[in-house]
Amino acid sequence: MSAEKDKPANDDSKTAFQEFRSRLRLLYHSQSPGAQRFQALVLIVDLAIIAFFIATPLLRGDESFLWIDYSIAALLAVDLVARALATTDIMRWLRQLPIIIDIFILATLLAPTLFFNLGFLRILRLWTLTRSSTFWRPLRKRNLGIYQEPIQAVINLLVFLFVVTGFVYTAFANRGHDNIAGYVDALYFTVATVTTTGFGDITLPGTWGKLTSIVIMIVGISLFVRLAQSIFRPNKVNFPCPECGLQKHDPDAVHCKACGHVLNIPDHGHY
Repeated sequence: MSAEKDKPANDDSKTAFQEFRSRLRLLYHSQSPGAQRFQALVLIVDLAIIAFFIATPLLRGDESFLWIDYSIAALLAVDLVARALATTDIMRWLRQLPIIIDIFILATLLAPTLFFNLGFLRILRLWTLTRSSTFWRPLRKRNLGIYQEPIQAVINLLVFLFVVTGFVYTAFANRGHDNIAGYVDALYFTVATVTTTGFGDITLPGTWGKLTSIVIMIVGISLFVRLAQSIFRPNKVNFPCPECGLQKHDPDAVHCKACGHVLNIPDHGHY
């Protein structure tokens, strides 16, 4: 009798848990009005967190810094757990690069002293945020999806600038190198190097400093070229050809340029 009574209770709890996961799945992935409001709120919170990450070097000495740090860690932990429950395959979800980066960012928040020298990598949260459809949905909703590629190029460049600035500040500031006296100096050096302006008033000392500058210039120029291409080349729409799979086509294309297959691209104003 006892076993028979326990069985329905277990079934009920399992059903309740499944319903909870289904509810989370709807909130994170559906396009109902309630889900869109939830996703917009999550996006706003994420952007505020990223703003905190950018300002971290300037706020680190504040007495309330650790409290804010741990509060953000709690928010990210709740978001990660909720997204894990909302997915249908947790193990596959955990293997995705944006999720791995988000887990690492959470670790730097939970152990700020241990990961002090890697805290500058938190800005990668901006890159992982752009991997989700939620980030781009407002653009598509306003028929501005054709600008996704140049916006992504700008974000990639910004992420690179802040990651490099954080690295330069961590590796060279306050270590006997008078050229880099603070975070603003590190940002100034990074922008001057990426743009190949090369004023020469701030330089990194030693062989490692020169190698760092070379890497910054090469990667920075590549990102600038990518940004220029996305801005000045003709706009394309994402519409996979059913025959050959070519992803991008002109908005008014009738035939696929690769295989000649007839296309039926929706009006790009509504696509």
